[in-house]
Amino acid sequence: MTTPALHYEVRQDAHTHLFELTLTIARPAKLQRVSLPVWIPGSYLVREFARHVQGLNAQQGKHTLPVMQIDKCTWDIACKPRQTLVLRYQVYAQDNSVRAAWLDAQRGFFNGTGLLLRVHGQEKTTHQLTLHTDGVNPAWQVATGLKPVKIDARGFGTYSASHYDELVDCPVEMGQFWRGRFTACGVPHEFVVAGATAAFDGERLLKDTQAICEAEITFWHGKAKPPFDNYVFMLNATHDAYGGLEHRNSTALICSRKDLPQKGQVKTSEGYTTLLGLISHEYFHTWNVKRLRPAEFKTYDYTQENYTQLLWFFEGFTSYYDDLLLRRAGLLDDAGYVKLLNKTINQVLQTPGRQVQSVAQASFDAWVKYYRQDENTPNATVSYYTKGALVALCLDLSLRNTGHKLDEVMRGLYKRCKAGPMAQADLEAVLLRLTGREWSKELAAWVHSTQELPLQDLLTQHGLQVHQDPAQWAQRLGLRVSEANGITIKVVLRGGAAELAGFSANDEWIGIEIATELEASPPTGVRSKAKKTSQAWRLHKLDELPLYLGEHRHCTAIVARDRQLLKLPLTVPAATAPESTTWRLSIAQADKVKAWLG
Repeated sequence: MTTPALHYEVRQDAHTHLFELTLTIARPAKLQRVSLPVWIPGSYLVREFARHVQGLNAQQGKHTLPVMQIDKCTWDIACKPRQTLVLRYQVYAQDNSVRAAWLDAQRGFFNGTGLLLRVHGQEKTTHQLTLHTDGVNPAWQVATGLKPVKIDARGFGTYSASHYDELVDCPVEMGQFWRGRFTACGVPHEFVVAGATAAFDGERLLKDTQAICEAEITFWHGKAKPPFDNYVFMLNATHDAYGGLEHRNSTALICSRKDLPQKGQVKTSEGYTTLLGLISHEYFHTWNVKRLRPAEFKTYDYTQENYTQLLWFFEGFTSYYDDLLLRRAGLLDDAGYVKLLNKTINQVLQTPGRQVQSVAQASFDAWVKYYRQDENTPNATVSYYTKGALVALCLDLSLRNTGHKLDEVMRGLYKRCKAGPMAQADLEAVLLRLTGREWSKELAAWVHSTQELPLQDLLTQHGLQVHQDPAQWAQRLGLRVSEANGITIKVVLRGGAAELAGFSANDEWIGIEIATELEASPPTGVRSKAKKTSQAWRLHKLDELPLYLGEHRHCTAIVARDRQLLKLPLTVPAATAPESTTWRLSIAQADKVKAWLG
């Protein structure tokens, strides 16, 4: 085997949760700089992976060299140029998510951005990675999208990447996981699941995922082959989690074990439908963000935030297609799709922040707002996932009124931008070429302003009917709450009844007090006189309110704030008030809906 210019070796110490790294640089610079990324592409938050690095040292031959730290994630080593330099260090791994690294006696997982130092000046050279079996459970296997060079039957051994970007874009899964394989449009795929129970129905997961993959490859390429030779799904099933992170020929997923398909389960559970939507979403990213991507991401800067206003397109349009392609793959019927769309619409309409922040601004602010949510987030910002999906919906339905589809736009962009960097101007150019008219006015209104989207008109034109139903009590009052152990206020929505009454996040809502009049039964001929009194009730759930309120709309809410009991005058909005209703979609013209969703 030819000695590589850069060679990483990974060993594990499961009981200390430490990955032990050796990096051999065959031809270092006189002053060799190395660094660890501060973020991982696809997750727009500075995560400071270097905080988990310890014990970094450098050697040339028998000589130990000083390592000078330049900033939070960068080090310089003065050495003899072109003489092999060896770096050794450890990385603590206890982040059980899709973004970083995890290691214990049951499972190992890492993204290269959290473990593998970047050798400045040599990012474009071939990188090799060797996974050692030292101290590893003999039953462990390996799954990764990296190209194997020399590996054993379990997958341990040496892999290769053409450059640093490819190296860190291929996560590695290790452990005693379930493994299955299928072919989609002639391309081999594999699915590994860590943490599955005995009830897990792997064959169903493979069958359904294959349908998704074939639908999406066909969407982008028709009968042509996709731009990858193999693909790996890595799913970590835990007690209660959800999420995914896309890569060029793989994806890392996490879900709740109860959401996995189960043997003998006839009806598709809501949780499993959500998991299929996640699989569809991350797989669609293989094209829409990993290849077709924001112009600002042409070259990743791993040292700081990489800003773009286009996440509404790359995350939002992907969110529109993830469920739509489940429908096209035959994993949802029309009614099931409409139910999921209904949920997305209500999520946006019940977010006051949509009137404060445009979805383009939300994209730019992802680094400081989306991944750092607090009790004011729904009042100050809007999700580029959900509103971006509704922008895609409006564009698709508007295009269909001209005889075209958003599908054509997506494929046109992929071709125009040569599966590479794009700007909003490219989207506008494709729309102009396709329809013969400008779409800048619509994009300005839907993307760059806080105007309401024309959802009702467009949905009605395509066969759906919009009903205004009574909202649940939390929405009616302008609250988001936790009811795990009594009622705890999580969010007070802007302009709602709860805000007017003086509720605050973290209040414990203990009960209500109602003023009532009890009328005595006077003797005949004697004028009656009402007696004023009050009733106080302890609350455990919000849906107890109608039981205690009756026809009353005014009450006193009793809350505990920092152990102090407060009485807040609360007026409950009428059931027909705009803030007291929620959208319900129904299929009015099945033929139109079928033409849209088919």
